Amino acid sequence: MTDAYIKRILNARVYDVAHETPLSDAPLMTRRLGNQIFLKREDLQPVFSFKLRGAYNKMINLDEPSRRRGVVAASAGNHAQGVALAAQKLSVKAKIVMPVTTPAIKVDAVRNYGASVILHGDTFDEAAHLAAEIVEAEGMTFLHPFDDPDVIAGQGTVAVELSRQAPAPLDYVFVCVGGGGLIAGMATYLRYVWPKTQIIGVEPEDAACVRAALDKGRRVRLREVGLFADGCAVAQVGKETLRLIKSHVTDVITVTTDEICAGVKDIFEDTRAIAEPAGALAVAGMKKYTALHGLQGVSMAATVSGANTNFDRLRYISERTEIGERREAVISVTIPERAGAFRRFCNELGKRNITEFNYRYVDDRVAKVFVGLSVTPNSADLEQLTNKLEKKGYSIDNLTDNETAKLHVRHMVGGQAPCTGGSECVFRVQFPERPGALLKFLNALGNDFDISLFHYRNHGAAYGRILVGFRLADGRRSALLKVLADVGYPHWEETSNPAYEAYLKPKTASAD
Repeated sequence: MTDAYIKRILNARVYDVAHETPLSDAPLMTRRLGNQIFLKREDLQPVFSFKLRGAYNKMINLDEPSRRRGVVAASAGNHAQGVALAAQKLSVKAKIVMPVTTPAIKVDAVRNYGASVILHGDTFDEAAHLAAEIVEAEGMTFLHPFDDPDVIAGQGTVAVELSRQAPAPLDYVFVCVGGGGLIAGMATYLRYVWPKTQIIGVEPEDAACVRAALDKGRRVRLREVGLFADGCAVAQVGKETLRLIKSHVTDVITVTTDEICAGVKDIFEDTRAIAEPAGALAVAGMKKYTALHGLQGVSMAATVSGANTNFDRLRYISERTEIGERREAVISVTIPERAGAFRRFCNELGKRNITEFNYRYVDDRVAKVFVGLSVTPNSADLEQLTNKLEKKGYSIDNLTDNETAKLHVRHMVGGQAPCTGGSECVFRVQFPERPGALLKFLNALGNDFDISLFHYRNHGAAYGRILVGFRLADGRRSALLKVLADVGYPHWEETSNPAYEAYLKPKTASAD
């Protein structure tokens, strides 16, 4: 079976539309990580991702009657562009079903290649369901984005180039993972030509369908799929791709959104190119795996798989990058409310780069300071600073991993309302960033609940995020929880969050 795939990969027809992309040195990461780092630059393809390889190889292998009937694809964007370009090249009619949450830059690119675009659902799986209905109704051919031997073989040509371009067999190769098409094709070929190379797949932790399948010993369908790395927003790994992954891949690890954002920055600093979140997955995983296993003096490559991202999403990526790199910490500090106390606290910080200062008067005794500051990554720098401040009598809360603090509270410091009766409950709510999603949430609440706090940010990501507070009379909590469950948006209660308590929680009035 392996020999058959090797033949498929070597015979794959991709260069009618695809380019052989370079294997670039990454000198900055090489010095910082202490390993020889290479980047396989699939972001330089005509559609700015590797996906056109598999799409074209599949379409060129269709018989003539199938081409005349046309093709249908479901995609979060990059596969769609590959199909659209292949269809244009071969004069084949194409319909592409894309999730409503797909970045506009990808939707526009597909339309520019002449394909018909249908926006449907929030995830790939919802789009795929409609695509299947179109196939049934119109007799068109479905082009699967990953779970197809011809698609897998087309993606495998990335490994053929890599093996020829590298100065010697590499110790490690890191590959981004969505449904598994790229890593299945690459791992099959690399295991054949470089049997000792460690092949590591990298998934977003909120869309880790391959890791879940490996843990369970079978394919599973994720109940929720994160959309930040939209190119990898897949709820279930393919049947054929999982089989190949089990046979040829060493390990599959997951990375956080902050780690992905840091990966985008790393790629930019070494290449001056801006990868999309899914495109930076492999770099984020490479850095994490190197740190976890203490790797030094080895050679490794990571795929830069795509560069299709909305420009306005860069605000969010930039904001989260330093935390993802562990170069910035966010802390809350309680200081005495007296003349000179704020200056004394700043002196204790010393000549450290301060990224953010938010000061809030609390009462005549204490004040709260929300601080962002630079720290040395992968060191005890923050712990030493915290210990130093605590010995000086300061109360410290480390909020670096506190989502509510990073997404909302840092923009709201200064808003403690007086307590006027009833208890306030606070929730963080997440919903797909598309027209009408916020209104759906507010309409579900109706006029039944008194909203006492509300913060919403649109920063170009695939999710909208709200911090909302409700002033609840006795007995109303269960009714609120039912409404939130019925709306169906992921939500988390943050009433006991230390950042909320320090900066936003209503202040009890003092007795006269």
